[in-house]
Amino acid sequence: MLYELERREMCRIVKSMFDRWTTNVAGGNLSAKVDEGIFIMTPTLMSEEQLWNPNPEGILVVDKDLNIIEGVGKLTREINMHMAIYHTDKRVNAVIHAHPKEMMAFATMGIDMPLVCENVGKLGEAFPCLPYAPAVSEELANAVTTFIKEEILPTGVQPPYGALLRGHGVILAGDGLASTNNILERLEINAYTYVQSIALQSAGFKYDHK
Repeated sequence: MLYELERREMCRIVKSMFDRWTTNVAGGNLSAKVDEGIFIMTPTLMSEEQLWNPNPEGILVVDKDLNIIEGVGKLTREINMHMAIYHTDKRVNAVIHAHPKEMMAFATMGIDMPLVCENVGKLGEAFPCLPYAPAVSEELANAVTTFIKEEILPTGVQPPYGALLRGHGVILAGDGLASTNNILERLEINAYTYVQSIALQSAGFKYDHK
């Protein structure tokens, strides 16, 4: 089997994501660069039909022209968003698109998520939400490309980075699947923590880190 270790690792991560509510049965997809011009990625309908529990043979091996070299299933319809990221930022080796339970509130409202937890401080003061574009559309892929060209590359931000997708979910780009999933988890905990802290403040509690 081609890239067996990498495909097994992707299976391990996607199952963890589903088990930990950082995505849901409604969708999401992962990809990773495993060689020059070669990528592995989750197939379409994996979330709905396999409940985020694929076997390694079901992870697709794809070339830069989107020809399936090995694997069972069809390409995700959101492949255009993934490839737009790889083409725009050559530093990226992994992309995760997910529908995290807590972050979906911010994506649905279309607001930047304040970053209040120390372990996401390197991402800045807020995690941005991009303007609405229809799911799986070229417009959405273009919106992500524009974000990288205008907000990431000129400022020297290093992967992993990402953004909320208005009404849709989150997109993250990193230097590897494990580290990108790490940031996903941290951001999801931040979303939960922020909302709960607002409730505590409304009850009269005040935060003082000193």
